[in-house]
Amino acid sequence: MKNKDFLAYASALGAAFFWSFSFIWFKIAYLGYDPITVVIFRLAISALLISVIAWSLKRFQLPAKKDIWLFVLMSFFEPFLYFIGESYGLMYISSTVAAVIVATIPLFSPIAAWFFYREQVRWMNVAGLLFSFVGVGLVVLNGSFRFDASPLGVGLESMAVLAAISYSIVLRNLVGRYNTLSIIAWQNIIGVVMFLPVWLGIEFHEFTSKPFHPQAFRAIVFLAVFASTLGFVFFTQAIRSLGVNRSNTFINLIPVFVAILSVIILKDSLGIQQIIGILIVVSGLFLAQLRKRRKADAFEAIEVSTQRKG
Repeated sequence: MKNKDFLAYASALGAAFFWSFSFIWFKIAYLGYDPITVVIFRLAISALLISVIAWSLKRFQLPAKKDIWLFVLMSFFEPFLYFIGESYGLMYISSTVAAVIVATIPLFSPIAAWFFYREQVRWMNVAGLLFSFVGVGLVVLNGSFRFDASPLGVGLESMAVLAAISYSIVLRNLVGRYNTLSIIAWQNIIGVVMFLPVWLGIEFHEFTSKPFHPQAFRAIVFLAVFASTLGFVFFTQAIRSLGVNRSNTFINLIPVFVAILSVIILKDSLGIQQIIGILIVVSGLFLAQLRKRRKADAFEAIEVSTQRKG
């Protein structure tokens, strides 16, 4: 494996790991704060952090006038719509159920990527995604294969899935013209602006009437630094090299990571069924990455040259 390929896969894996932790950090943050409060502080801290890093490295770019609407559209899908669906959805369903819904993103994203960009979809990709999704089911379902969840919670998380797919499609139009730090900074800044009137109208009074909660606020900081900053940096880098489809494949690992983290942090149990599911997910992930070398290299050469123009 080339160093470039290794870094791309490591970036996608790192994004999946940090986003997996976010399901647990959200639950901890809810001990002291309401959903929109958690999200707006998470985005504000991340926007400040990533902007300082970008300025210090002289990498901060202002959007061109023709691209402003793309930045607004991207931010509308994620963080705005995605976090509304995810944060409120987690109030009604468990972290593991939310994780398995998020894992459906790679099952739908190839259709969107093909429709908008004619990005190649092969039967090995589809087979690998379906195979790994079966493993995800084994990880998150109980021994009786029962799926008991709030319809409202499922609906909200499904909205987050659609928002994430739409975000990936819009992001693809920007990664060739703007560096990763600028993209993340602007999406978080615009996200704060979008969430601000919602927060002021719904949760501001409740926030000012509650005492400071150290444990919950620490979880918000972790969400900002690792999930909203490093996670998106890694995922954007992965999309540059792997494309939308293959990058989204790694999202299948999120419920696996959530299950493992639940055992370590929340002291949940992990049975034989869950262990088998983890192995199936990983096997499906590798299956989806298999490709014919010559055709893949030619396709990626076109893809990279297209992204780098301008």
